[in-house]
Amino acid sequence: MSFRRPATALAAAAAVSLGLAACADADGDSDGGIDSLEIIVPADPGGGWDQTGRTMQAELQDNDLVSDAQVVNVGGAGGTVGLAQLATSTNPDTLMVMGYVMVGAIETNQSETTLEDVTPIARLTEEPLVVVAPAESPYETVQDLVDDVVANGQAVSITGGSAGGVDHILAAQLLTEAGVPAAEVASTLNYIPYSGGGESLAALLGNNVDAGISGVGEYAEQVNAGTLKALAVSSAERSPALPDVPTLTEQGIELVLTNWRGVVAPGSIDDAQAEALTQLVTDLHATDTWGAALEANNWDDAFLAGEEFATFLSEDIEAVRQTLADIGLV
Repeated sequence: MSFRRPATALAAAAAVSLGLAACADADGDSDGGIDSLEIIVPADPGGGWDQTGRTMQAELQDNDLVSDAQVVNVGGAGGTVGLAQLATSTNPDTLMVMGYVMVGAIETNQSETTLEDVTPIARLTEEPLVVVAPAESPYETVQDLVDDVVANGQAVSITGGSAGGVDHILAAQLLTEAGVPAAEVASTLNYIPYSGGGESLAALLGNNVDAGISGVGEYAEQVNAGTLKALAVSSAERSPALPDVPTLTEQGIELVLTNWRGVVAPGSIDDAQAEALTQLVTDLHATDTWGAALEANNWDDAFLAGEEFATFLSEDIEAVRQTLADIGLV
């Protein structure tokens, strides 16, 4: 996997990621020289990507790292509509929020634009998923849900993010762990994708679907308020945001899956522009308020920048492709 960026930019960005946390001055000003930034969120408002983009916007401005940051929502096709827009952008001071979901959506949507057409900047966060059901649901455990799907197939509906994304993959893996052959997963699973978290939440609260999967941060408030019932979290340990909700492994399902998010830039930018964006994001990561924002949103710090992120992204693309093939989604 090779990304469309000057070869030397990877090395420059790697150096940035290792040493530029100290480049923010006492007032938090970035030395990256970027005054106005556009943040593309390749999804409708209300989901995890939107939360990430708007948190970045607020923290960049509040810490005086940029004078102005504008969020632009471009939803559709698991983020690949926004990806296509980024790939043709002529504004070098542009970042797009992306992550695990987009890696899978590129494959399932057979997108002509891929992550080879952009410049990797940084991985930011990691978040476990939570499997939920409407408050009135008869399901008490995740096994109840799985058993119902195995018995009744497409009569049972599960909502989540975009097709081929991490929510979809977890739903499919739950079936393979239950013994459904990979070749039958796609025909057994009735997965209803939405490009924004608000739509999937509305479907759950309206009892229009039987279950849902999303990041803990997107559903925790409703679970704690009692309007949704949480069946399991997908992390290795229980989530601090939902301490009473058992993990999949606690319920005898040997699955651990988390969702990462990061940012990329147009593929046409040069070395200096890539370095400036990487420095800006590194300076953001170094602020105290960014750490507080992660905690408030139930996100784990998963920061990688420069060459380390590019290497991780290449490996993740190959792993997701294999997983999608293994469970019959492509």
